[in-house]
Amino acid sequence: MRQHLGLIALLVRDYDEAIGFYVGKLGFDLIEDSDQGGGRRWVVVSPPGAKETRLLLAQAAGGSQIERVGDQTGGRVFLFLMTDDFERDHRAMQAAGVVFLEAPRRETYGRVAVFEDLYGNRWDLLQPSDP
Repeated sequence: MRQHLGLIALLVRDYDEAIGFYVGKLGFDLIEDSDQGGGRRWVVVSPPGAKETRLLLAQAAGGSQIERVGDQTGGRVFLFLMTDDFERDHRAMQAAGVVFLEAPRRETYGRVAVFEDLYGNRWDLLQPSDP
């Protein structure tokens, strides 16, 4: 048996502002943006070169979902953006205005720095150490 995570739903305030951040600042690819009627859209973005897991940008509907935009994990790092070149991506993200919460550091598992998306969700930019 073979399984994988295909999509991770990420609550956003607005589809277009989220696309602007993930595509415009992080350099993700816009995979799909389909009208679902009633103001809903199916918006999928993906880091360049990613083959399996992608983000479904889900516009929050209603009070409890709106309250959770930017805090889906209680302030912990939520997602891990893996890279094959930490310095290249860190520089590009900083130049695009991405907010890093710390200076890059080396850990036993690799080179890492925490950044926030436009809503305050915490991410790791991570280049794993060679095995």
